[in-house]
Amino acid sequence: MAVTAKPGAGIALGALGVLAFSMSLPATRVAVHALDPWFVAFGRAVGAALLAWAYLRLTGAPRPTRDQWRRLSIVALGVVVGFPLFTSLALTTQTSAHGAVVVTVLPAMTAVFAVLRAGERPPPLFWIAGAAGLALVLAFLGASGSMRGTLSFADLFLLAAVVLCGLGYAEGGRLARELGGARTICWALLLSLPVTVPVTVVAALVHPPQGGTAAWTGFGYLTVVSMFLGFFAWYAGLARGGIAKVGQIQLVQPVLTLVWSAVLLGEAVTTGAMVVAGAVLACVVLIQRTRSGATPARTSGGPSSAGRPAPGEPASAGRDGAGHRGDVRVADEVS
Repeated sequence: MAVTAKPGAGIALGALGVLAFSMSLPATRVAVHALDPWFVAFGRAVGAALLAWAYLRLTGAPRPTRDQWRRLSIVALGVVVGFPLFTSLALTTQTSAHGAVVVTVLPAMTAVFAVLRAGERPPPLFWIAGAAGLALVLAFLGASGSMRGTLSFADLFLLAAVVLCGLGYAEGGRLARELGGARTICWALLLSLPVTVPVTVVAALVHPPQGGTAAWTGFGYLTVVSMFLGFFAWYAGLARGGIAKVGQIQLVQPVLTLVWSAVLLGEAVTTGAMVVAGAVLACVVLIQRTRSGATPARTSGGPSSAGRPAPGEPASAGRDGAGHRGDVRVADEVS
């Protein structure tokens, strides 16, 4: 159904998405301990695609346009193929805590692609608060011993994952303003099937999956939550609240990942972690109080101000194609 873009709802949905994604690295670490990383990366996408097919059939979703298919391929490259593959390869030799260090730069990467792909223009205060939150998390992880002085192949895999994921987040958030959060990830999953199915089959034949309860539980979480349901909330949040602004909620994700690592993998969580979590949360709150500064594309045949949101409004709020004032409605299944 169509809902009006609301920044407050975008923040809440974005936070829900971050909570879902915060367990992805620990779950991946548990899964690849017993299962082939290629099977984990692509098999979860195949499983999520089956759920996506059922969802689209039940809701009677219309097919995307040719231009939307093209943009969906960017989403698929980033979040369906790129991030799962490179994190799975990296976490065969690295811990999820170490992975959290590199993933810390994901909010900044998402903001960069929000500028490049979605035309958003965050104000200086946005970048200052985001940099402060990033510095806090990196300082904490460095002091806790999660950071190391050398750059391994696993680190390169993680960096590649972050770049592709930031691109997929920004493009998906932009596309979700037209398709809705749920349909965006569902169509991207189906579009990826010609790649994900053959790789999954080959990986299963070369290394038959033989894992215990923990490995399959981690794989199940990655399939249902990380690759499917989490994106319902995440893309809806990016569409409603602004890609760059809502994307900065991810600054909390590395600290949450450490908590889940402690619960699942037995790693210690110190008082310092909780202090840093509070400081990072303060940075996130400051970011959310900045003006959006979004600059949507001009409408054809209208004045340059048509489609431009008032200060503080998300990119999806502004004038319609005829230059009339009002909220541009966003098709979204997450109410």
